[in-house]
Amino acid sequence: MSRTTDRRGGRDDSLRVVVVDDSPFMRGLIADLLTDAGVAVVGEAGDGAEALSVVAETRPDVVTMDVEMPGMGGLEAVERLMDETPTPVLMLSAHTAEGAAVTFEALERGAVDFFSKPGGEVSTGVSRESDRLVEAVKSVADADLDAATRDRRERDRADAAGAADSAGGSIGSSGDGTVDVDAPLTVVIGASTGGPNAVERVMSALPMGDCRVVIVQHMPEAFTSRFADRLDAASAYDVREASDGARIGAGEAVVARGGSHTRIDGYRAGRLRVKLDEDDSQSVTPAADVTMRSAAQVIDDPLVGVVLTGMGADAAEGIRAMADAGARTIAQSEDTCVIYGMPKRAVETGGVDEVCDLDDVAGAIVGGEA
Repeated sequence: MSRTTDRRGGRDDSLRVVVVDDSPFMRGLIADLLTDAGVAVVGEAGDGAEALSVVAETRPDVVTMDVEMPGMGGLEAVERLMDETPTPVLMLSAHTAEGAAVTFEALERGAVDFFSKPGGEVSTGVSRESDRLVEAVKSVADADLDAATRDRRERDRADAAGAADSAGGSIGSSGDGTVDVDAPLTVVIGASTGGPNAVERVMSALPMGDCRVVIVQHMPEAFTSRFADRLDAASAYDVREASDGARIGAGEAVVARGGSHTRIDGYRAGRLRVKLDEDDSQSVTPAADVTMRSAAQVIDDPLVGVVLTGMGADAAEGIRAMADAGARTIAQSEDTCVIYGMPKRAVETGGVDEVCDLDDVAGAIVGGEA
């Protein structure tokens, strides 16, 4: 039975959240953590069908949605919610490779971001991660829902028209052909909330050339390998998860491994060498700042820095360092960002050369090459 609650525990203007999970214990735990942080939990549901009813009744700012539930699961619930009562959704996913696969599908269907449930003792793990959970809920509340659901809308339009290959560099299309680049080009991309779909869109449209790419997406370790697999399938590039000592040449890309930073440790004859570093002095891991600063220090051939959608200030220092080293720098436009946080902070440093809509980023990466 659907259930509304009155766990406001905060100011009248506090965020209003509906918690969806098939476990009563987990629902109560998440609700208590949010309430203790001043977030108003206005409803709870045990499956997707209940969630649709509770959300329609309470009209919250955010829904936390479990992925695996009996009856209507999280995937179907997200899709139905976007059709019936569009609301920003934070997926709660298992910290496993299988959890990663279904979470990426939820993001494709319109979820804004995900929170990875820790393994081990559930109550201890989630309580330890309470600050991260609250921050995720708040970031999702600030999301541009239109930008978050754009890929799904475009896919639906393409399916309705029977178009197997829609124009405009949509998700799933591969960059075909090559581009002339006068010298080896290295690209470093940083992203966070809304980033998985945005990075996939850029990589799917990036033409093959004498180019190597390092991608830093805020994401836990269990997810980055699966993310690399998705990008490999969606793009013309050979994409893999970064490993310590890995070398990256033309036509290749790596995704920074979750739980560690990826530094560019060497560069010779058009090939990068990366080093994994578990330094915990950064506010996020992996951090785009770490990778971008190392690129600025090591690479003496043409270099491009890109900041895509995300919350926070990561990549601001890195993009400034890259600009100071002579790199070209690009930030995603506010109108196409799910969260205009990281690009905004990068622009505010004065180190960004060009602000582009998402669909223009791939062209800007290769088109600005002299």
